[in-house]
Amino acid sequence: MSVTTPEAVEATKHAPPVPGVEENILRRWSPRAFADREVSAEQLKKLFEAARWAASSYNEQPWRFLVGRKGDETYRKIFDSLIEFNQSWANSAPVLMLSVGKKTFAQNGNPNHYALHDTGAATANLALQATASGLHTHSMAGFDNEIARAAFGIPDDYEIGAVTAIGYLGNVEALPDPMRKMETSPRERKPLQEFVFSAWDHPAQF
Repeated sequence: MSVTTPEAVEATKHAPPVPGVEENILRRWSPRAFADREVSAEQLKKLFEAARWAASSYNEQPWRFLVGRKGDETYRKIFDSLIEFNQSWANSAPVLMLSVGKKTFAQNGNPNHYALHDTGAATANLALQATASGLHTHSMAGFDNEIARAAFGIPDDYEIGAVTAIGYLGNVEALPDPMRKMETSPRERKPLQEFVFSAWDHPAQF
């Protein structure tokens, strides 16, 4: 089997087994090659239901998601905000999403310093539901914040988070040359002792 078939790429990108860790967490990864296959409205609804049940400070649920499907105006606006590098691969994704977090609490207007944290938690829920549904997501920071804000008339009280591509895994061979190696290389993560501490810079003991 070629190492660039979708099945081989999937196998390469899955994290090594970790006892007790949920399978969908180990299987989640962020491809750049998406298939020319529509994501149904029912599938999308499941993703946003998963996002809806994320935890948030004071149950504020500050997230807002602008969702475009290929061919519609929302998709075009999100795509036009992407930097050239991301446009070179994201044009294959059937769905593009822009996440936004409300910077103040609805109940009293006080600053919500955790709005983007909570919006990220909702996006993570969405990504894991996508994995469970046979889909993939790829969130990216490479876009022009002001272009996106102007295109949608996003109020100043909302902070823009990220753009996320959603779809089914596609053919890696369709990607530009520099991206193929990234797409077919195993994923790596820092060991726990580099980020789980009992005191600052002192690894926690498990």
